[in-house]
Amino acid sequence: MVELPIAQDELEDTLDSLAAVFVTHIHSDHWDDPAIEQLNKDLPIFCQPNDTDSIKHSGFAQVMPVESSIEWEGLNITLTGGIHGTGEVAERMGPVSGFVIKSRSEPSLYIAGDTVWCPEVESALQTHQPDVIVVNAGAAQFIDSDPITMEAEDVIRVARAAPQGRLVAVHMESMNHCVLTRAELAREIDEASLSDRVLIPADGETLTF
Repeated sequence: MVELPIAQDELEDTLDSLAAVFVTHIHSDHWDDPAIEQLNKDLPIFCQPNDTDSIKHSGFAQVMPVESSIEWEGLNITLTGGIHGTGEVAERMGPVSGFVIKSRSEPSLYIAGDTVWCPEVESALQTHQPDVIVVNAGAAQFIDSDPITMEAEDVIRVARAAPQGRLVAVHMESMNHCVLTRAELAREIDEASLSDRVLIPADGETLTF
């Protein structure tokens, strides 16, 4: 629903600067034809095991499925679970994953991926105690479904379950099935007295930890 917040030359510079790509799952709002066409085919692509063949079929030479945990370039990368919705909808959406990325010299990062609050997310938070947590909010949903990504209540649960962490809520106001706006989420976060730990970046905004 929105254009990229950078110009074409900036996009090319960004693509050229990438060291690796993390693919939580291959739904088209995360892994689409322009990404496949423009990414360097020699880039390491970290993914969940069941997406390996599809990504290789797209021409990528270094597809690196994470079964459990691997070491790469000084990073420890661990696959985490999630549930993309509830009930039958979650089954139809298929498996989705997240990643915990740890380095000796940087804050640890948990990318939750497309998931609602669930035991898998709670377990990842308890096990890894991440410093920075990126959650896909927006309360994405179909006409006949409950949310398939985190709604405000889920984001608040994550924040309360990880008092040591800073949260970054993304995946909002760019796809028409995401009904939770940044302003609505900010209001609920403020009412829960969590505004000091939950960040809601604008399009194109850069956060440094």
